[in-house]
Order: sequence, then C-alpha cells, then structure tokens
Amino acid sequence: MLQPTIIVIGNGMVGYKFCEKLVSKTSRFNVIVFGEEPRRAYDRVHLSEYFTGKTADDLSLSASSWYVENSITLHLDDPIQEINRAEKTVHSLKGLNLQYDYLVLATGSAPFVPDIPGIEKDGVFVYRTIEDLELIKAYAAKSKTGAVMGGGLLGLEAAKALIDLGIEDTHVIEFAPRLMPRQVDVAGSEMLRQKLKQLGLNIHLNKSTTNITGEHAVKALRFNDDTELAVDMLVISAGIRPRDELARLAGLQVGMRGGILVNEKMQTSDDCIFAIGECALYDGMIYGLVAPGYDMAEVVVSCVTEGDKAFYGFDMSTKLKLIGVDVASFGDPFVTEPDCRTIVFEDTHKGIYKRINITNDGKYLLGGILIGDADAYNILLQTVNNKIVLPPDPEDLVLGARGGEANAGAGVMSLPDDALICSCEAVTKGAICAAVTDGGVTGIDTMKKCTKAGTGCGGCVPLVKDLIAGTMKANGQYVKNVICEHFDRSRQELYDLVKINKLKNYDLVLDHFGKGDGCEVCKPVVASILSSLWNDVIVKQDTIQDSNDRFLANIQKGGTYSVVPRIPGGEITPDKLIVIGQVAKKYGLYTKITGGQRIDLFGAHVGDLPLIWEELIDAGFESGHAYGKALRTVKSCVGSTWCRFGLHDSVSFAIEVEDRYKGVRSPHKLKGGVSGCIRECAEAQSKDFGIIATEKGWNLYVCGNGGSKPQHAQLLAADIDKETCIKYLDRFLMFYIKTADQLTRTATWLNKMEGGMSYLKNVVVNDSLGIADQLEEEMQGLVNTYHCEWKEAVNDPALRKRFAHFVNAVDEKDPNVKFETMRGQVKASW
Repeated sequence: MLQPTIIVIGNGMVGYKFCEKLVSKTSRFNVIVFGEEPRRAYDRVHLSEYFTGKTADDLSLSASSWYVENSITLHLDDPIQEINRAEKTVHSLKGLNLQYDYLVLATGSAPFVPDIPGIEKDGVFVYRTIEDLELIKAYAAKSKTGAVMGGGLLGLEAAKALIDLGIEDTHVIEFAPRLMPRQVDVAGSEMLRQKLKQLGLNIHLNKSTTNITGEHAVKALRFNDDTELAVDMLVISAGIRPRDELARLAGLQVGMRGGILVNEKMQTSDDCIFAIGECALYDGMIYGLVAPGYDMAEVVVSCVTEGDKAFYGFDMSTKLKLIGVDVASFGDPFVTEPDCRTIVFEDTHKGIYKRINITNDGKYLLGGILIGDADAYNILLQTVNNKIVLPPDPEDLVLGARGGEANAGAGVMSLPDDALICSCEAVTKGAICAAVTDGGVTGIDTMKKCTKAGTGCGGCVPLVKDLIAGTMKANGQYVKNVICEHFDRSRQELYDLVKINKLKNYDLVLDHFGKGDGCEVCKPVVASILSSLWNDVIVKQDTIQDSNDRFLANIQKGGTYSVVPRIPGGEITPDKLIVIGQVAKKYGLYTKITGGQRIDLFGAHVGDLPLIWEELIDAGFESGHAYGKALRTVKSCVGSTWCRFGLHDSVSFAIEVEDRYKGVRSPHKLKGGVSGCIRECAEAQSKDFGIIATEKGWNLYVCGNGGSKPQHAQLLAADIDKETCIKYLDRFLMFYIKTADQLTRTATWLNKMEGGMSYLKNVVVNDSLGIADQLEEEMQGLVNTYHCEWKEAVNDPALRKRFAHFVNAVDEKDPNVKFETMRGQVKASW
C-alpha cells in the first residue's frame, strides 16, 4: 500500500517545525519539502547573531543528514511555481511535477518595501535572509553612516546589526510617533528611545521618506518635512507581507490585505491544503512571531493524524533584548482606566519603565509593559495566563517585595501543571517537572533535548531553569547553579578555577572551562571574576563587566558622560573644591552634590574625558568608580570632630575604610557609611556595610541597601575596635565577592543564604569554615594592587585613543549633543 504524500512548500522555521513534529508522531507519510533558498532551514529569530560570529551552520536548525535520517525528501533552491488543485499536483521551477494527498503552505512573508523614488539604488537592502545579511555585511565595509527604515522589532534588530558591523553613526527612521507601537505604550516607547539614544543610536520619529537621493547609490534620504539625512546605506525593515501569491494563483481564498484564509484546523478553502506561519490569516490576523507558527504546525500534524487539536488564536506576549535593552509586553498591555487599575514605576536615571494593569478589584493581573528591566517577565506572564490571585500589595510586582525579591503570586512552583511555560514548543510545567522527576534531567541543555523547551525564541529559559531547580529541591536533590549553557559551573566554582589556574582573560577562561563562543550572560560574569581576582585596568579586558566601564564614566542623556572624582568620607579641601569648579567652568559641565557626599560633573564629551581626568588627577583626585561594580562611597557624619553628640572620629574612620576598599570590584556596587553616634546621620544602616560608634567601640552592620527595594542592614558584631572592624569587613567583603551571583546586591545575597545572618556571622566572626586568614590575605592583595583607572587611561596612549567619538577624527565632538540653560547651568536638550 502506497504511503500518502504530504508536500510542504517552504523550508523556513515553521515548515521545518511541521516536519519535525510530524516525524516524531508517525512515519506513515511520504514527506517532500520544497525551499526557495539554497540552504536548509535556519533560525531567523537570532539572525542578527550572524554579525557577531555565528555562521550559517551555527544558525541551521538541523544537521544536513536529518532529512535523510527521517526519510524526508528535500529540494532546495527550487521554488514551487504552480499548484494544480484539480489534479492535486505541484510544479517546481526546476521542472518537478509531483502529486500530493495533503499540501502544507509554509511560504512565510516577505519584507514590505515602500514605493519610494530611488528605492532601487545601490546601498538599499532588505533584512530577511542570510543572503541579505551577506550583502549588507559586504556593503557596510565601505560605509560610515547607515539608516534603517522602520522602528519596530525587526527595524531595531537591523539597527543592532549595523552597529555590530562597526557603523557607529546608525539612524532609525520611523513613520509613527513612537517606537514599537504594537508592543509598548507612549511612555514606554519614550523610555526605550532615550535608552537607545544613550547607546549611540539616532532615532527619528514622525518621519516619512519621500525620496532616496544619489546618482547610482544612495547618498541621502529626503523627508516630507523638507529635511534631509546623509547616509551611505539603507536597510528597509518597514513590516512584512504574507507570501500568498501561490495561493492566489491556485484560487484559494485570501484576505483583502493579504494572507491565506484558514479555519481553526489551519485548512484553507481547499480541505486538503493547509497554511501555517506568517502566510496564514486566521480570524483577520497575521501572526508575525515564531511561536504561533509552531502551534499552527502542531495543529496540522494533529489534523492529518486524526487528532483534535485546534487553533483559536495565540498570546502575543514577547520579551526581547534590543541593542542591550530589555523590552517586554504581556497579556493586554494597552487596557486603560476605567476598565482597569494601572500601576506605573518609572526611573529615568536608570532607564526603567514598568507598567502593570490589574482588575479594578485588585485580584488579577491583566497585562503590562517592561522596559530596561524585564527579569520578572516570565512569572508575570504566568500570573496573567493562569489567573493567579495577586498579593495584597500588587505594586510589589514592579517595585519588589518588601525586604526581599519580587514575587508574583507564590512563585513558579505554585503554577498549575498545565501552565504553558514554553509557548514556542507548547511545553507545560507538568512536562518539565516530569522530565526532572522521571527522566533525570538536571540542566537546561538536557531539558532542551528532552522536551524542546527553550529551543525557540529562548525567552522561557529562566523560568525553565527555575522549574528544574525547584523540582530538584522538592525531590531532595542537589541543585547545581550554573552560569549559562557555555559554563556548566556556578560563579563561585568558576571564580576558584580561574584563580587556581591564574587565567587572565576571557578567551583563556572559555578555552579552559567553557564551550562555544560565550554570550551576554557569561561574558560580564567572567569579566567580574577577572576584575575581582586580578584588579587589572577594566578597559584592558576584551569583555567588560558593565557598559559604563567602556569609558570609565556613566553615560547620561544626550550621549554625554558624567565624571565623579572620589572624595573619601565626603571630606574635601577648599583647594580641591576650587579645582572642581574650574574644571566644570572650563568644560561647561553641570555640577551637583550627590547623596553619597561627592560632586558629580555632568555633560562631558567622550573626547574630553581624558583631559578632564588629567586636571583632576593633577589636583590629587582619583576615579570614584561611579561607573563600576565596585565600592562607590563611604558616607560619614562629622562625628566627634565637630558634633557635640559624636562619640568617635567617624570622618577619619570613613576615609580609612574608603581608601582601603577603593577600586575593589565585586558582583554589584558597594556603599558604606560611618556614623559617629546612634543618631545615625550617615544613614549607615541603609548601606552594604555600616559602622556606628558606641561608647565601647563600633557596631558593624552588613547587607543593607536603599533604592527601590530598601532593606536595613543587620548587626554582625557589636562594640568592636577599629582593627577588628576592618578585619571583619575584609572577611565579609571577600566572602561576598567569592560567593555571590553576578549583579546580586549584598542584601539579596543574604536573603538567599541558607542560615541567613547566623550562618554569615559564623563564617565571618567565628571562622566556622576555617577560611578567615585566606579571606584577609586575598583582600590585602587587592588593596596592595590598587590603581586609579583614570590615571592608567590618561597615561597609556593606546587606551587614551579609545576616548574619541569619531575614530578617524579624534578631536571632533558629537554634533548631536545639545544643551540648554537651567538655573544658571547646562542640561541635556532633547
């Protein structure tokens, strides 16, 4: 008996997924696939990684032998030209004429290219295939200025690609009044715009391109407001159009604006022909994400194998990292009052915007938007999808729970077993937990192979990891905390291995203990470890711990930088005050006294940074490390020197402590305080470490922090002398540096520590682990190797050359930086 034949037209991600799901369920079909590209299916979701070192083979969804091993006939570079529905045949470009029993259209979409005069010129590209990327890459080698037409998801991905190719002068042109109008609201879009502008991307909103000028190649874009932008190349990413031309020729029903009409079984107007992915139009909607396409593929597999699965729409929640900025929307992000209650958190300094919409009775989460910090996305999405009752204070969802971590509902382990964790592969919580309990899965790589969870867009991976760890813990198993898929070790384990093997750069660490090319998770972790161990100049590293480390300064609005010299204990001489004033006047900087008793100088051009540092260094100043994950300040009151209530000299002690730990790199920033009496004017108990004078000596408090999740420090030792206090601080800080996860504040570190303060006190004060001498010795080593990073950058010609806005014109300043006057000083103009 002959096997029924299924022909799949399209070998993209969705077409491949259909084949994968079909062969995993049955072998009774003869499967034939036609693809118009010359290569087998590859990952378009991570297409931009082609510019950061990944090859076409790396992006491929399968080995070349996969089709043969699964008895699938693959025809590449041979698009189907015609469908004959009466005879149930297809005819290909290369002359193949084959009969089908079922036909699956997975033709995807094509870039929308607007009809603009000059669109055909050299230097104009679309951003869709690997071949497109190869053309862009070749042309970018001779270009200095690039533009992307389109400010949606794909447009911002294309902009990142141009930046990765070394085109620092990259522009995004958007017709709408805001970026990503389908995913984020007006306030969130503005926050995203500001973040991207700080990272060097030029955003142009409300711009309609009327002409692309240039004789043979693009030279400039002309807009409807009579302005013009000179560019060397243009990438079109203004949307997509469903590939429905074959369906139209075959007489299948299509939508008025395109797309092949399908029912809940993905059947077209011909019961034997199905459409899936971006070419399919269901209930008036084209789904432009991969996860709905995968769900559609599974529906068709169910239909041809006599199952009952159907498609009734799909949740379009999404989480992305665009040019290093987290962007997420979930549930219904646009529902407004009075149909709901809205809670908004906005931090313009850090570039964070969070909005959640909850029911008017405060019981359920409806949706939301996250910009700049999307760590809570997965659990918030699950809270919406599973109608989990909110905590009594729903604002904790954006601010974080009092004294601890943000927690939506009761956490991931409390989700129902049928909660959909991986929407791309339709993997539930129950399936993931079963893989751990029954299948012995203990890591994310094994879980991907076992259930496919996390192999699509990858957005669910943090939640999958939490489920693996939670299930293992519930089963009484040892939970191993690994950094990422490239390092099968915890930060603490890698820290010890790097130290023992005396490895000094990222590539050596990756070669010895990692695999693959690394990622945005492990690179800053390794950079942190290297900084904490060897105390070398941060800008000499191939990978850096934090984006601000690149220029040893904090990037601010308008593309300028702030300069924060160290002022230990807040004590400063009149002469040094005068120098700061002179420098500020000379370079036109805005000055402000910070909450940490320092003076911040805002508005510095990147090229002026070494000149400013030079003058400050000559006056005796050093880098304040305001840009780094390191000690920031040790705040002090005036203590017994001037205050009638002061018991001890808090200023001298604060200066001694700050001078001791300055430059020490750690998993997160560190702040300290020294108060001369219990009146606590230095607010020491809100710091990572706080010292308060008593009649008998000093009380040492640790693991506090302010910010959006304030937490008081806890008493580590009482009535101790200065020498003992320093000794305990050495031990405490080194223990934190060695054992904390990356980007974990001391307060969170303590909250997660088994045994809490009792355990920490035993380690630091009672030396229960027998490592006190080692911790003190390692801290002394860091103290002995301190160097001012500003001074190193100023005195090293190779490092100094990096501080230029234009590589080929060192003395030129960024022409886009504008200022306006405010209260007699300057501020960034937008």
